[in-house]
Amino acid sequence: MAMWDRIKDQAKGLQQQSQGMRGSGGHGRPGAGSSGGSRAQLVGTLKSQLTSLKTELKSGAYRDASMAMCALVAAADGQVDPAERQHVESLILHNDVLQNFPSEQLRQRFNKHVDQLAFNFQQGKAEALQEIAKAAKKPTEARAVVQTGFVVAGADGYIAPAEEQVLREACAALGVSPQEFGL
Repeated sequence: MAMWDRIKDQAKGLQQQSQGMRGSGGHGRPGAGSSGGSRAQLVGTLKSQLTSLKTELKSGAYRDASMAMCALVAAADGQVDPAERQHVESLILHNDVLQNFPSEQLRQRFNKHVDQLAFNFQQGKAEALQEIAKAAKKPTEARAVVQTGFVVAGADGYIAPAEEQVLREACAALGVSPQEFGL
């Protein structure tokens, strides 16, 4: 538990930095809202934390929930163009932690969720959130699913409002406070 406390403290510190920058006139990209430099720092920290948990994140529940999370992030705006799908799939296959699992399993689960989201976004979203909720039994895995979503969402240097919204919804499904992640 001590490691989780350190991780939470680091996330809170970055969240406070982010809020301080917004309150004091800090500037990110125009129109980027809360995703200035501190958001990029938070994504980097979350990625490092995930890597440090690699040996603990080997369950099928984490694998399946993470793939549902990645699909939700990719389709957050209601659509997934082929280039975006390929980009997220590449991020998944090159993620240190997700290399615990066979790449074909990851690809199959991710694409299943993306296909469902593309066919009927609301139904696909409900099914993805149900899959994500299965990781709630283990707090370390639950937080890691959200961290995985953040890493994918922030890979392009910007977390869109629709991506933030699906991350909040995943937090709710997992019983994790979105404030832990600055949401």
